[in-house]
Amino acid sequence: MDSLVASAARALAAGDPLGALKRVALRDDPPALALRGIAMAQLGDYEQARKLLRRAARGFGAHERLAQARCQLAEAEVALAARDLRQPVHSLDAAAQALDALGDRTNALHACLVAARRHLLVGDLVAAGVALDAIEVADDTPPALAARTELTRAEVALRRVRAASAAAALERAHLAAVEAGIPALIAEVGRVRRVLSVPSARMISAGSARPVRLDEIEALFASHSLVVDACRRVVRSPLHCTTLAGRPVLFALIAALAEAWPADVSRDHLIECVFRTRVADESHRARLRVELSRLRTTLRPLARIEATRQGFMLTPIDASAVVLLAPPVDGPAGTLLALLEGGESWSTSALAHALGTSQRSVQRTLRELEQAAAIRAIGQGRARRWLAPTLSGFATNLLLPGALPVD
Repeated sequence: MDSLVASAARALAAGDPLGALKRVALRDDPPALALRGIAMAQLGDYEQARKLLRRAARGFGAHERLAQARCQLAEAEVALAARDLRQPVHSLDAAAQALDALGDRTNALHACLVAARRHLLVGDLVAAGVALDAIEVADDTPPALAARTELTRAEVALRRVRAASAAAALERAHLAAVEAGIPALIAEVGRVRRVLSVPSARMISAGSARPVRLDEIEALFASHSLVVDACRRVVRSPLHCTTLAGRPVLFALIAALAEAWPADVSRDHLIECVFRTRVADESHRARLRVELSRLRTTLRPLARIEATRQGFMLTPIDASAVVLLAPPVDGPAGTLLALLEGGESWSTSALAHALGTSQRSVQRTLRELEQAAAIRAIGQGRARRWLAPTLSGFATNLLLPGALPVD
């Protein structure tokens, strides 16, 4: 490695992409192309970064497998930053195995971290945890890698509603980021730390509503209340827990009953909430009876649904109160805003993949948010990407896709 390439690599490690480009911008040899690609990624030009990294990988060829694997790892990380979730993960796995076999333990661990971050982004917390378990932060681990590892551990803990674990991981991430001396990394850790001090959801109980922080939500889950979690579509009591994630009609019913508790809910109001119609006929009433019967069966260990003169009311079995935990923004718009909150640009296809829904549904919601000036688009056609500002005063970790019940 010549002196200019070595100097450019040190500049990139310190978070100075412009300084790196000054040294290798006019060179087309594979090492310089790789460094230019990483620099362009740090500057936010992901498409150009991926082109440069692919050229570098081809230039190294099979006879320089270690350098080629490093380029493949860098390209996978750029794809993650660009929110291109359609790329297969087998190339990242192959690069990680090659790096480990060739003795580049640091980059092999970094590949595990990239895989964990990808799993976290699409909501697969189990796979993210497995990938993180393969990363051992030792005394000789580079501070930047240690900071990003602890930051990812904190984000997994946030999704699992474990405030204390998240705070401890963020403290370790902050110390490592300060040691690394990279301002952007320190700022990212600070952004996630602020999540612990701002509301993450709304708690509705006995006719009153108030915003709650993550530690309050964790305490609520440990209390003696029946919690109807609209962020995860889960109903939990001190002794039992059941998910209604795949049964939207049943969850709409239990959410309406929980919001009104301890009062009852009229039949017409339930029909309006669940079936989205203001004019109820006999077919709606018949279907309501069927769905309530299914809900009674599902909630049998948790609560009873009793008929009243006006409609129906919810009565918990092992709990002292009923609480509805609602997201800051209701509906699919809130989930989209949660994904866009990180500040990265997303394509429509990537949003649909992350949410597990169709592009057409995502496009409809995006148009509504754009008309409300909640998000903005950049680019045209296939190059169009979507951005949104952070929700003022709210952290939306609980809204991200694939959120699972607390275990």
